[in-house]
Amino acid sequence: MSFEHISDLDRAGPDESGPEPAPTPVGEYARELKRQMNALPRTTITGEVTGVSRSKVQVYFELRDERGGVRCAMWRRDFERLDLPPEAMRDGAAIVATGGPDYYEGGKNASPSFSFRVTDLRPAGEGDLIARLAELRRKFQDEGLMEPQKQLRRPALPRRIGVITAEGGAARQDLMAGLERRGWRGELVWGFAPVQDRKAAPAITRTLSRMAAYGEVEAIVVCRGGGSLTDLWAFCDEDLCRTVALLAVPVISAVGHERDVTLLDDVAAVRASTPTHAADAVVGIDVLAARSGLLAGAGRVARAGRAAVRDRVGPLAALAAGPGRAIRAERIALNQKTREVRASAERGIKIRAEATGRQLERGLMPAAARVSRAVATGQARNAGRPRELAAQIGRRLETGERKLQTERVALRAHDPQRTLERGYARVEDRAGEPVVDAAAARRAGAVKIRFADDAVDAQIGGARRRRPRQNEEQPEFEQISMEGLEESE
Repeated sequence: MSFEHISDLDRAGPDESGPEPAPTPVGEYARELKRQMNALPRTTITGEVTGVSRSKVQVYFELRDERGGVRCAMWRRDFERLDLPPEAMRDGAAIVATGGPDYYEGGKNASPSFSFRVTDLRPAGEGDLIARLAELRRKFQDEGLMEPQKQLRRPALPRRIGVITAEGGAARQDLMAGLERRGWRGELVWGFAPVQDRKAAPAITRTLSRMAAYGEVEAIVVCRGGGSLTDLWAFCDEDLCRTVALLAVPVISAVGHERDVTLLDDVAAVRASTPTHAADAVVGIDVLAARSGLLAGAGRVARAGRAAVRDRVGPLAALAAGPGRAIRAERIALNQKTREVRASAERGIKIRAEATGRQLERGLMPAAARVSRAVATGQARNAGRPRELAAQIGRRLETGERKLQTERVALRAHDPQRTLERGYARVEDRAGEPVVDAAAARRAGAVKIRFADDAVDAQIGGARRRRPRQNEEQPEFEQISMEGLEESE
C-alpha cells in the first residue's frame, strides 16, 4: 500500500456503501512516511545556529531566522571531516546547510522524530548576506517603505531625544560627545538593547516601539560601532526595518562607519555615517554658534539703539517743549474764561435776588395779613369750646356710672358666692373641678365641700342604702355616709 493511498483513505473516512477498510499498522505507515520524505529533493538553507549538542554518532542543532526554525542533524563523521573552526558553530553564527528532510520512525522503546538531515555545511559568507540584503532592498522598494520616514518633519532643536544602543558601547559616548559639541541641553531617553546576536533585532524592535509610544520623544537615534555585515546583520532584520518605516517619529540611523550600509539606513529618515555625526543630524542647530550669533546680534541692536537715542535727543527735546507752551496758553485762556463766568454768575445772582424781593413784597405781605385775620377768628371761636367739652364729658360720665351700677347689681345676683350664702354648698374634687352627680363623687372618692365662709374635706364611703319595706317610714332624702369629715386648714 502506497503512502498516497493511505492519505486518501484517511481523508475520505469510512465508506458507508462498502465494508470499512482494515487499519494500517503504525510501523508500516511510519516507514512509508520516511520513504516519502527521503524522496523529496535536496535543498540548501541558511540561518542562525542555536542549541548545538553532540552524541557519539550525530551532531544536533537548530537553524532559525525571524520567521521560523528547523531542527537539524548531521552524522558526526561528516561534520568532523569539514574541520570547521569552533566559532562557526557557536550560538548566533550564520551558516549555510545543504540536505533534506529526514524522519526517524522510532520503535517500541524509541520515540519518532523529524529533522533536516545535513550533508554539507559551511559558514555563511558576506556574499550570501549581501544577496539577501539586496533582495530585501528590492522588496522594500517595491512596497514603498523607503520614503515614509524621509517625509516626516524633523524638529531643528528637539527637546527630548530617544537613543537606542548598547549600554556599555563606545557609540553611546561618541553620541554624547557630539551633542555636547553642539551645545544641546535637552533630555535624553535611553533604550539599552543588544546590538549583535540573534536576539538583538527583536529587542531593538520592542524598545523602539515602546519608546515611540510612551517616551514622548521627538526623534530617535539608533547607533552602534562599526563591524562586518555579519556583525551588523541585526540592523537588516525585516521586522525591525518595517517597524521603523511605519513609525510616526523620525529615526536617525547611525550604525557602523561610512562604508557600512544596512537596510535600516535605507528606511530611516536620516543616515548618519557614524554615531558622532548622528548628533549633527538629530540637532539641526549648532546651539553654541547660534548662541554666540544671538549675543552678537543683541550687542549690535543695543549699540544701534543707543546711537539712535543719542541722535534724536535734541529734536525730541525741542518737540517736547511744544506741548508745554500750548498748555500754558490754554491755561491763560481758561483762567480768563473762569473770571468772566464768575463775574457773570455774581451779576445774575444779584438780579434774581432783587426780583425775588419785589415778588415777596407784592404777594407775601397780603397773604400774611389774611392768615393773621383767620387765626384771630379761630381763636375767638375756640374760646368757648372747653366749657362745651366739659359739659358733654360730665353728662357721659353720669350716664356711664348709672349703667355700671345696674350691671353691678345684676352681676351680684348671679355670683355663686351669693348662692352659698343662702345655705347651698359646692362639691369639688381635689383639682378644684365641680362634682355634679353621685357617680362622679364615688369616682373621686375624696372631695372638698365649699361653703360660703370656708371649705372642708370629705371622704365618700359606702353606697346607697336599701329601700325601706312597705310599712317602714321612707326618708325624705337619700343619705350618704361620710367618714373622716374634717375641717380644711
